[in-house]
Amino acid sequence: MSIDVGWLGIDEFGLNLLSGIDHCFKSLACLPCSKQVPTSMSRRTTAIATALCVLAIGSPLIAGCANPLATKSYNSGIEKYEQGDYQGAIASFTKAIEINPQDADYYYGRGDSKFELKDFQGAVIDYTKAIEINPQFAYSYSNRGASKDYLGDYQGAISYFTAAIEINPQVADFYYNRGNVKGQLKDYQGAIADLDTVIELNPQFADAYLTRGNAKEFVNDLAGACADWKKAADMGIKEPAEWVQNQC
Repeated sequence: MSIDVGWLGIDEFGLNLLSGIDHCFKSLACLPCSKQVPTSMSRRTTAIATALCVLAIGSPLIAGCANPLATKSYNSGIEKYEQGDYQGAIASFTKAIEINPQDADYYYGRGDSKFELKDFQGAVIDYTKAIEINPQFAYSYSNRGASKDYLGDYQGAISYFTAAIEINPQVADFYYNRGNVKGQLKDYQGAIADLDTVIELNPQFADAYLTRGNAKEFVNDLAGACADWKKAADMGIKEPAEWVQNQC
């Protein structure tokens, strides 16, 4: 390999690969205690925005409106998260949980905040609780998978990304993250298959072309790698432009 970056490791690659998690909080039209819709909290796991912030299948509609104080604390947690005050966000989400321990979003938000503080074990616990309350909460599975990846449990990460895909097979991020983990396990063909699906779902996903190009180089498909790197470069990523010049 002439590109000395290892596989798609979170600490090695540094190209927005598994650099974060999906923040997708539900919006409820249940005044006067409706949950706040986060703005910048739609931080991305990958290069595409998590725009599917809709009520997760199976989420209890009444729970979020059962207590205005819980919703106020939840909204405060979102605001603090968006300000980068993750400890403050955890405190607010914890208060919401104490008032209403049956809302999956509260645990999900606290898990996201713990993730940002690199408390991956704590994040896993909260995502797990969110899933216990709402087994159809796909993003909780995905973010639990991202946490497991950071903890080095790659098989566990794959299983959680797969669970997210089974619930919602139309989210490109889920396949992208699973493909990255397969690459870390040297399952390059499996990674390529997942990245193919990412590109089918979102042809403008620039990082998917870059990552698939790397996987193709590992399986000695330099022509395919060059084609993907060129596509990524044309979409504005700088690194593959140099690789195309030097190798293709």
